[in-house]
Amino acid sequence: MGPGLSFRHFVRLAGVLLALACFLPVPLPGGSAGSEQIALTGLRQAVEILVDRWGVPHLYAHNEDDLFFAQGFNAARDRLFQIDLWRRRGLGRLAEVFGPEFVEQDKAARLFLFRGDMKTEWAQYSPDAERIAQDFTAGINAYVDWLVTHPERMPFEFRKLNYQPARWSPDDVVRIRSHGLTGNLQDEVARARVVCAAGLQADTVRSRLAPPWQTHIPEGLDPCLPRNVLKMFNLGTQPVRFAPPSAKSAESALLAGASGGLASEELAQSNNWVIAAKKSATGHALMANDPHREYSEPSLRYIVDLNSPTLHVTGIGEPAVPGVSNGHNDWIAFGGTYFAIDQEDLYVYELNPADHNQYRYRNGWESFRAIREEIKVKGQPAMAAELKFTRHGPVIYVEQGKLRAYALRTDWTEPGTAPYLVSLDYMRARNFAQFTRALERWATPPINHVYADVRGNIGWAPAGFAPIRPNWDGLLPVPGDGRYEWSGRWRGDQLPRIYNPPSGYITTSNEMNLPAGYPYKERKLGFEWSSPFRHQRIDEVLSPLKRVRIEDSMTLQNDVVSIPARRLLALLRTLPASDDSTTQAALRLLQAWNASVDADSGPAALHEVWFTRHLLGAYKEAVLGRPAADSFEAPDPAAMLDALERPETVFSGDAAGRRNHLLLTTLAAAYKEMEQLQGSDPRQWSWGKLQYNLSEHPLSPLVGTDERERINVGPIPKNGSRFTPNASAYRAGDFRQMGGPSARLILEAGNWDNSRAVNHPGQSGDPESPHYRDLAPLWRSGQYFPLLYTRQAVEASTEKRITLVPRPALP
Repeated sequence: MGPGLSFRHFVRLAGVLLALACFLPVPLPGGSAGSEQIALTGLRQAVEILVDRWGVPHLYAHNEDDLFFAQGFNAARDRLFQIDLWRRRGLGRLAEVFGPEFVEQDKAARLFLFRGDMKTEWAQYSPDAERIAQDFTAGINAYVDWLVTHPERMPFEFRKLNYQPARWSPDDVVRIRSHGLTGNLQDEVARARVVCAAGLQADTVRSRLAPPWQTHIPEGLDPCLPRNVLKMFNLGTQPVRFAPPSAKSAESALLAGASGGLASEELAQSNNWVIAAKKSATGHALMANDPHREYSEPSLRYIVDLNSPTLHVTGIGEPAVPGVSNGHNDWIAFGGTYFAIDQEDLYVYELNPADHNQYRYRNGWESFRAIREEIKVKGQPAMAAELKFTRHGPVIYVEQGKLRAYALRTDWTEPGTAPYLVSLDYMRARNFAQFTRALERWATPPINHVYADVRGNIGWAPAGFAPIRPNWDGLLPVPGDGRYEWSGRWRGDQLPRIYNPPSGYITTSNEMNLPAGYPYKERKLGFEWSSPFRHQRIDEVLSPLKRVRIEDSMTLQNDVVSIPARRLLALLRTLPASDDSTTQAALRLLQAWNASVDADSGPAALHEVWFTRHLLGAYKEAVLGRPAADSFEAPDPAAMLDALERPETVFSGDAAGRRNHLLLTTLAAAYKEMEQLQGSDPRQWSWGKLQYNLSEHPLSPLVGTDERERINVGPIPKNGSRFTPNASAYRAGDFRQMGGPSARLILEAGNWDNSRAVNHPGQSGDPESPHYRDLAPLWRSGQYFPLLYTRQAVEASTEKRITLVPRPALP
C-alpha cells in the first residue's frame, strides 16, 4: 500500500521545518541551554555533553578514558534499547527475555560468535582498543546502573516487553561479528541453484562477472543444494523481528523477512567521492559519503563528536561500537563504501555412513567439534544447544538423506575481524601514510576507503580480509575434503591504491573499480559487484566541473537521474510504430521524460513498474525459458541492457524483432497495471504514490495503530530507484524502500564547521524526543544541517548541556 501523505505536502512541511530548525537562530528557554548534572562511578574527571539543536552530542573530556566512557554512557542515553537488542541478538540471548520463539535464532547467532583467543584478538586492532572497549562498556553499564535510581527514564520498550537492560562486557564489542557486511555466500548458493537447474552458462544472465572471468564447477561438487541450506545463516544474521500475535513464531516472522528478497549487499549500496583542493571551489579538499543500509527506527547510524586534549574526531558510527568510522579529525576526512571482496565460502562435506559425527577430510574421517551451551528461556527451563563446527567453520545445515553437511568459512572467525573496530586506529591518522598503515589491519566489512586532508590531498585505499584461494575462484561451493583451502590473506599493500590522481577527484559506488593492469586473475578478490550506473552518473556530473562546490555534492547525493531509464528511452525511440492503443499511450508518456525518477513524475512511475515488475522477468524467460528463469529472481540489469541494445547476442533468428516485441508487450502490460494502480488518467500518476519509505520500529508488530504511528516514521513518499545516486532499493511487491542512504556527510577539510550532515530519521531512539524524527523531512527534501566542530560553533547551537561528574567515594 502507498503512503497517505502527498509529496507536495511533504516538501512544504520540510521547508517549514528547515526554516524553523535548521539555519535560523533559535533562542533557548531563559536565554541558555537546558542543563543536567549526573554523578557517576567510574569517571576520573568531569565530562560535558553538549547536545545541539539537531540532536548531535558533542562530548568534551579531559582524558580519553573518560571520553570513551562518556561515549558509551551517551549511546545508552539515546539508544539503549537498540544497543541492548543488538547485543542480545549477536550473543544469542534473546530467548531469555523474549521466550521460546527465539531459541532457534539464539542457536544460529551463537554459530557466528568469535571463539578464538581474546588476547590475540585484541592485539589485532589498535594498541588501546581493549582499553577503549573497557571504558565504552563501563559507560553503558553506568547508564544501566543509573536507571535503577531513575526508573522514570527507562526506555518504553523495556516496560512494554517487561525486561531489564543487561550489563556489557568489553569482549561483547568484538565477539559479535554477524552485524557486519560480508559476501559472497548468498551468491554462491544462487549460482549453484541456477547451475543445478540449467547449467553454468545460464548464470551469466543472472550475474555477469567482472573483470572478465569464466568460472568452473569445482571437482566433486553436486550443485543441487538443499532448499533451506541458508536457513541458519539467515536466522543468525538478520535483525530481530517480533512476530505479531497471529504469527506462530518469531522464527517464521524472521524468515519471512522484511527486505523482500533483497540481499544485504543490495541494501548497502553506498556512494562516496573526494575532491582535491585544485578542483574544489572552496580551495579545500572535500569528502562526500552517503552510506546505505536497511532502514529502521532508530537509525542504524549515529553521529557523535568526541573531543579530548589528545583526540578530536566527529562523524558517523554505529551506536554499539566505540569511535567514529566515517568522519574527520583535525587533519583528515575519511569515508567508505562496500568493496566486494569475496570473504565467504560454503563447504560441502561427505558424512561418514558409520558415524554421522564425522566428515571426510583428505584420506580419513574427521570429527565435528561440538560445543554444548545452555540457552536460557523466559518462563521455561533452560534448553541445551549443541553447536557443531568443522575445521572451516560453523555447520549451518545437515542433509541426512544424502549424508552431506554444510559449513561456512568466513572472515568472521579470523582474529581481528570485528566490524569497523580498526577505525579506532585510523581516526587518529594525520596523513595518507598513517591512514593506510592503519588500514593494513582492516578486515570487515571490505571497504572502499576514501581520504581527504587539510593540505588538499585525496586518496583511495580499499581494505578488507581477502582470502588467498590458490586453486579456485570462490564463486561456487566447494567440497570440504581438503582440496580447497585458504592459504592466508592478501596484504593490504597488495590491494589497489590511488593518491592524488590527475583528475582531481575519486568516486566509488560499489562498482567494479579494480584499476587496469591489476593482477586480478592471480588475486581473485571478487567478481560480483554492484551495477555501474550510480558510479557512471556521479562520474558524468563531477568530471566536467572545473570547480566543485559543497552545494554540488549536496545536489549530487540527492540526484535521481537513472542511466538505465535513459538507455531504455533511447531504445524505445528506435522501435517501429505500434497499432496497439495502450502501447501508443505508454510511448507518448515516456517520450518527453528526462529519465529523472522524481516522486511527482508519472513517467517515472510507469518506467519503474515496467522495469521491475514486467521487463526483468520477461527478459530472463525470453532468453532462458521458464524452468531456468524460475531458478533465480532477476537478471543482471547491466547485462540485460547490453543485450537489448545488441539483441543478436542473446536472440536467434529475427533478433531485433524479438527484442522489440519483448519491449512493447511488457511496456503495454505495465501501462495497464498503472491504470489499475492509479487510474486511467496518466496525468494523475506519480512515483511517490507508489514508492514510500517507512522506518519501522522493532515493536511495531506488537502494538496497536496509534502506538505504531508514534514509534514508526513514515510512510514518506519517495523518489529515486536502485540505480540513481540517491539510491532506493525497494520491494517489487509493494514498492516500500528497504535500503538507501541512511545518513549523508559532506566535509570540507580545514574549514570543518562548513561541513554538512543528515541522519534519517533522527538521532534519538526515544519517541518522545524532538530528535526522534526531526531529520526525516530534511533527509527527504535533500537538505542538511551543519556538522559543527569548533567549540564556539557548538556552544552557539547547544540546546542541552549534560555534565557528568565523578561520584564522590563513600566514607
